[in-house]
Amino acid sequence: MKVLLCLPLTMLLLLFQPWETQLQFSGPRCHAGPLDLVFVIDSSRSVRPFEFETMRQFLVGLLRRLDVGPNATRVGVIQYSSQVQSVFPLGAFSRREDMERAIHALVPLAQGTMTGLAIQYAMNVAFSVAEGARPLEEHVPRVAVIVTDGRPQDRVAEVAAQARARGIEIYAVGVQRADVGSLRTMASPPLDEHVFLVESFDLIQEFGLQFRSRLCGKNLCAERGHGCQHQCVNALGTFHCACNPGYKLAADNKSCLAIDLCAEGTHGCEHHCVNSPGFYFCHCQAGFILQQDKRSCRAIDHCSFGNHSCQHECVSTLGGPQCSCREGHDLLPDGRSCQIRDICNGVDHGCEFQCVSEGLSYRCLCPEGRQLQADGKSCNRCREGHVDLVLLVDGSKSVRPQNFELVKRFVNQIVDFLDVSPEGTRVGLVQFSSRVRTEFPLGRYGTAAEVKQAVLAVEYMERGTMTGLALRHMVEHSFSEAQGARPRALNVPRVGLVFTDGRSQDDISAWAARAKEEGIVMYAVGVGKAVEEELRQIASEPAELHVSYSPDFSTMTHLLENLKGSICPEEGISAGTELRSPCECESLVEFQGSTLGALESLTQNLAQLTARLEDLENQLAKQK
Repeated sequence: MKVLLCLPLTMLLLLFQPWETQLQFSGPRCHAGPLDLVFVIDSSRSVRPFEFETMRQFLVGLLRRLDVGPNATRVGVIQYSSQVQSVFPLGAFSRREDMERAIHALVPLAQGTMTGLAIQYAMNVAFSVAEGARPLEEHVPRVAVIVTDGRPQDRVAEVAAQARARGIEIYAVGVQRADVGSLRTMASPPLDEHVFLVESFDLIQEFGLQFRSRLCGKNLCAERGHGCQHQCVNALGTFHCACNPGYKLAADNKSCLAIDLCAEGTHGCEHHCVNSPGFYFCHCQAGFILQQDKRSCRAIDHCSFGNHSCQHECVSTLGGPQCSCREGHDLLPDGRSCQIRDICNGVDHGCEFQCVSEGLSYRCLCPEGRQLQADGKSCNRCREGHVDLVLLVDGSKSVRPQNFELVKRFVNQIVDFLDVSPEGTRVGLVQFSSRVRTEFPLGRYGTAAEVKQAVLAVEYMERGTMTGLALRHMVEHSFSEAQGARPRALNVPRVGLVFTDGRSQDDISAWAARAKEEGIVMYAVGVGKAVEEELRQIASEPAELHVSYSPDFSTMTHLLENLKGSICPEEGISAGTELRSPCECESLVEFQGSTLGALESLTQNLAQLTARLEDLENQLAKQK
């Protein structure tokens, strides 16, 4: 009741009138010039409903006495408890009626009292240009009015000091149980002009009247001659000087001195201390990153980011990630991919068929069915024979039309060294992209000329790369007797040659393995961006004999010599040999004789092993 006793009679009469009526008698509207004004309202659970209603009417009445407009006073309202909620920002409304409507719709949060959080929000968000505050260079005063009825449940001193340092003038209005110490900590100086304490919400209009009179008071800073080097802070009937962040007021209370926090030697930065007005921060040398303690530095592990794209190994350096290749491989010009070191291209190896680089050395290989001679370079000659050959050609969009023509020419060069005939080698062609298409089956053409003409007539499919689907088609259809493959009983070698230039868009492992289980000898030819791992998965063992690679389409003709020897039928049926059915009488007699001979040999071996075991048992018995 102390406040009531000190009020003049006219003020007491005003207290018994409705809020909006009281403020209507408080004089004309205040034309104090441009102002950004934010009300920070405590709506914690300690504020009872009728008290919150009184505060609502207080805001509405005060608004009616302000000169509200985009170029005059801009008003924003936030409420807080355990969280902060923007009722409307500074730039939301330019009409008083819209503001009153939003205030009437306000619903209390009714939780804790996080005043420090509300000040932080006002400083960083409510007074931002994005929310409607005018830029600092326009020197429009920024005023925050904090109305609370209790003790803050978080720290307010530091954040309030930061807000004041940013030029926000803070009025702290305490009601009933408000903590006076907290109000004084939050408010701007001089405290006796920025701290208000009333005994109840019913008396909050006293602050409204005084606040209005201060807004309409004389602005001494605007009259110039204040002598402040950085900032002049206007107050009722007086002013004081303030400095920008990172500066402190000199002894004359007008000049400002820069604060060099790094020079004090207590920063603890491991590498560099960078001074900035009002604070400092630590900075690391190139190739290092600041630790969580914001002082120490550690080398950046660029490889740990997972975006280095190195095919083999990543090595982190101060300048960034660098790719490295395993032993026996060389780094390609792209700085990421690796290829097997081809020492064969740098020496006169003399290999008749194929030279394979192995780190710092090399060795010669012969195609399947031929053996390396004693000189380690030449191969014995394989016999001509019967082969069922199916070519799987990649027709995806990455190949491109001009390169697809080169592929067809390459296929025809393979056909040139084959003995194409119904009794000799049969050739089928399958093209694949997002789907699979049999261009011609094994049994369709009986001469090399017919096959080559059919190859030239193949049309480019484009689209994706479904290599797994193509392998499945080959296993299930291409080598079927219905498509022209010879019966398995005739033991005609089945050879599949896959030609691709990129990574498959589906899984290849299952059908690549199935093809080899079906007895199909698989070759893989890769060009350009073909994946070595997939080529090896497709091909039969050993991979050195069944995998070929060319960097681009224009240079892939060098693979022909390898393939000429590789697609050589295994011994068993040579050219000109008559193919006999195993069901014929002579075949059965021959098979029976060879089987009986094998059984007799096994019986003799078993008898020798039995005798050996008996001898060992006798020796053990004697030792006991």
